[in-house]
Formats: sequence, structure tokens, C-alpha cells
Amino acid sequence: MQSRSSPLALLILRAIFFMVAMGIAVLIFSAEGMREAPSWVPWAVLFGMAAVPLTVIGIDTSIQRKDLTVITAVYFGMLVGVFLTYVAILALTPIIPPPPRNPVFDWLPLVLGMVLCYVCTSLLLQTRNDFRFLIPYVEFARDIQGMRPNLLDASAIVDGRIAELAEAGLFESRFVVPSFVVDELQSGADSADRQRRLRCRRGLDVLNRLRESKAIDIEVLPPDDEADAEISDDARTVAMAGKLGGRIITNDPNLVKIAALRSVQAINVNDVSVALRPTYVPGDLLTVRLVKPGEEHGQAIGYLDDGTMVVVEGGRDQIGRTVGVSVTRTLQRPAGRLVFARPDDHRG
Repeated sequence: MQSRSSPLALLILRAIFFMVAMGIAVLIFSAEGMREAPSWVPWAVLFGMAAVPLTVIGIDTSIQRKDLTVITAVYFGMLVGVFLTYVAILALTPIIPPPPRNPVFDWLPLVLGMVLCYVCTSLLLQTRNDFRFLIPYVEFARDIQGMRPNLLDASAIVDGRIAELAEAGLFESRFVVPSFVVDELQSGADSADRQRRLRCRRGLDVLNRLRESKAIDIEVLPPDDEADAEISDDARTVAMAGKLGGRIITNDPNLVKIAALRSVQAINVNDVSVALRPTYVPGDLLTVRLVKPGEEHGQAIGYLDDGTMVVVEGGRDQIGRTVGVSVTRTLQRPAGRLVFARPDDHRG
């Protein structure tokens, strides 16, 4: 998310813009021939020069959300178009007879410039996410290998663990949040469904936490094509990650499968969480509080701080107590790691 300019700086800029327009009006008043003009002309010039900056400032103020890539694409498109027009006119001058033999030559630069400026600007607007336009230079390359952007979907944001992983320095490249994900969270924050409302508000809190962290670079990007709105959010997320050359961070296993079909890398936060849990081998000593009986006779179940379930053989009579146990074996399941243990008599 990008910070906006200071309101005071914008106010000063607009005031200077208006004063420059009034200065130009004074220069027009001082021009030769203005004294012989009708009396209404100076007033028309004054009001016209005042209307121009006010109109421009009004349009600028009405457009609240500005995309730097669009602005720079238009800028460079016009610049390249004017340059190509100049080169084309130089190349055509020896071929096309100049006026008065060929009156078309008078209008050729305007027509050619109009076409080339449109073509160049249109091309850059349609490929602005393949090339990053930065001021004052242009970077004609994607992020370097190993620094691909991380695309966050709604499930990963609502889960919240991505903020802790990012603050720990696990990710070095920037985070990208699709604009439709932010729209989904904002609309869900006002939902009549209490559970959905709470989840979306938590997601917005996580986004604010990521934005306020100085160690994290995060930005919100819109999809390239408006037609993308006709397909599912999962497909839009995968398409956007593919165009950016990034990877998806999610909690949705279905999105991971869709991404795999499109050859887009996706990371499931749950898989990362499971991989970060410590491993246990037979003989390891643990301390666990037994909270409920197990499925088999005499078993009791407890949980470690990381959520790992521990099944203690012969521990049913100690439910409600914190006991020392010795690991006998472990079992890896899709839902997580399961640890089997028995009470350690030496630890009492």
C-alpha cells in the first residue's frame, strides 16, 4: 500500500499552478496587438486562464485512486509516439513533395503523431505489468530470480500467521494483494453474517499490520483485464500470479491445486506451519496436560503448545493433570503430526 502525498504539499502545488496561469494571462495582456483587441477580449483571456487550472485541479481531485503504472505508461507512450513521429517525418520528407505541390504534407505530422501516440500508449498500458515503469528511469525487467512477489489471497490474510512469518524475515520479496481481495474483505466486514464479518475484520487488521510494518513491502494491485471479473477469484489470483511471475500464499488447498495445473507456485501456510513444528523420536521427554480421554481403553489426550496432539497410553486416570511423558512413536497425518507416548515414571 502506497502512502499519499501531504495535503499541504498538494495545496501549495495547486496554488503555484494557479499563479502560473495568472502570470501567463498577464503576458498575454502585454502582447502586441492586445491593445487593439475589443474590450471583452482581456476579460475572456482572464476568465479562460483562470478556468483552465481550476478545471485541471477539479479533475485531479475527483480521481481519488491513481495508479502510477498507468500514469507512467501514458507519459512514456506519448514521449515515444512524439519521437517516432519526428523520425518518421524526417524519413518521409525526401519522398513526399512539400507544399504547395502536396498540401497533404501540412497535416501529415498531426495525423501521424496522433496514430503513433495512440499505438504506443495503448501498447504500454496493456503491458504495464510485464514492464515496471519507474520515475526517473525505466526498469525493463521483472524482479530478479529468487525475489518473486508473494501474492496473498483472502484465506492467508484472514488466517493471520502470514504477518508473523513476514515480520520474522522469512520473506525477502514484496507482498502483493489483488484489489478484488481487499474489496472482498471490505464488503465482508459489513456482512450480516457474524462469523464472516469477524473474519473479514480480522483480515483488514492483518493488512493494516503488514502495511504499518517497516520491514514489509506490500502493495495493492488491480487485475490487468476488466474481463477477469467474469471468472472466479481463484482463477483471477492464479492468472495474476502468473503474469507477475510470483507465487501464491494461501490456506486454500483447492487454490494450490489450481495453481499447480497452471504451473504457478503456491505455498500453503498450513504446510509451512506443520513443517516448522519440532520432530520427536522415541525416548524424547515431554510435559503435557491431559484434557480428555482417548478412543482406546486407558488412553488420554493432551496438546502441546504448537497444537500437536499427544496420545498417552495408560494416562486416563491422570486427566486434568500435567504429567511427564516419554515418546513411543509418531504418526504423520494430513491434519498434522500425532505423537504417542506413555507416562514417564522417573519424572513423577
